[in-house]
Amino acid sequence: MKRLTAFGCAVAAALSFAGTAPAFAQDPGPLKLDITRGVIEPLPLALPDFVAETPQAADYARQISEVIAADLVGTGLFREIPSSAYISQVTNFGAAVQYADWKAINAQGLVTGAVSMDSAGNLSVKFRVFDVYAEAPLGSGLQLGGSTTSWRRIAHKVADVVYSRITGEGGYFDSRVVFVSQTGPKNDRKKRLGVMDYDGAGLQYLTDDHYIVFAPRFSPTGDRVLYTSYETGTPQIMMLDVGTVTRTRLPVPAESVTFAPRFSPDGRSIVYSMSTGSNTDLYRMDIASSQITRLTNTPAIETAPSFSPDGMQIVFESDRSGTQQLYIMPAGGGEARRISSGIGRYGTPVWSPRGDLIAFTKQNQGRFHIGVMRTDGSEERLLTASFLDEGPSWAPNGRVIMFTRESQGTGGESALYTVDISGRNLKRVPTTAGASDPAWSPLLK
Repeated sequence: MKRLTAFGCAVAAALSFAGTAPAFAQDPGPLKLDITRGVIEPLPLALPDFVAETPQAADYARQISEVIAADLVGTGLFREIPSSAYISQVTNFGAAVQYADWKAINAQGLVTGAVSMDSAGNLSVKFRVFDVYAEAPLGSGLQLGGSTTSWRRIAHKVADVVYSRITGEGGYFDSRVVFVSQTGPKNDRKKRLGVMDYDGAGLQYLTDDHYIVFAPRFSPTGDRVLYTSYETGTPQIMMLDVGTVTRTRLPVPAESVTFAPRFSPDGRSIVYSMSTGSNTDLYRMDIASSQITRLTNTPAIETAPSFSPDGMQIVFESDRSGTQQLYIMPAGGGEARRISSGIGRYGTPVWSPRGDLIAFTKQNQGRFHIGVMRTDGSEERLLTASFLDEGPSWAPNGRVIMFTRESQGTGGESALYTVDISGRNLKRVPTTAGASDPAWSPLLK
């Protein structure tokens, strides 16, 4: 495992919130921690509780520290050194770091912070990251502020900065997931849309359970959600404003069946499947004008479209070759090329935010898998295997995939899981009920 390597890049010294929505600038020169496809030893981090600089901030300091630790350790890339091993105790944020004490317990990184609360009840959180072996801070310290109701977002943003500086990749903790919450027996599931933090906290419901809903998808700015609903009696695409929780039906012919929607990267258009009679093809709609363009015209079933990050191409699934396979075509329609070539059926492709990989569901020999491949179909890797794994969704940084796993039998339940693109760190996402169809938001602003 590589040691931390300090860079001399500075970041903004202070950052602020607008209202209750925290925001901060990204560090342009983060640290590097080698991350490979193989198993790596988690990097030892010391994460002492943040110092409460005012008495009212004590509980928030402890809770913020706990969330930061959970975010970082949850990646599988870091190991938290227990506080019982500490030689130095951090009681003053401004005090000099005793590097020898942290080296003695094999800490490679150190995160310190402090929390205060003003008379109006607003929090101020400042923190620093240190390379213990280089005996140097990793960039300048940062300061965030916001109301007490946004303390979890503050913690996630701190974790994003720490993660980014050490791995060299963007973070993903300050993000949301929209999904289908499920209750009731397997043969009579009640379904409604829910939205929560990436780690399952802060659950809110966006719809009731009077109608079946599935396949929600966030807009590029995270303020709208597309999904398919049976509210009209047949599958129809709805667009929901997350802030006002108001919804409108996609303006398509009433007799058609529409499903599998997804926003373009610029948020100005929607690609989706529409069935008329026995035929299912892909269409694209301009949101402002409602102008519809047909993208495919074959007797096959073509669905699950997903744009490339630059908006120039679309990956989708089709059975035009006789079995369910993956294809890529220009975003305006045209000739499609098949990219899947392994044994089995492929579906639900989703382009990585980085543009280098496509995640998919694969069915083969009675097992379901979540996998990734290059955009030309090469280097296919299966990350999971179970009775039923399906519907991958990428984290904003393109390193983690969330998906649905359903257990077998009449009492089986759907749950959300995440896995690293290396196939490591498979874990269940905590939800209050059964859950499926996750869609990850971009990083919040």
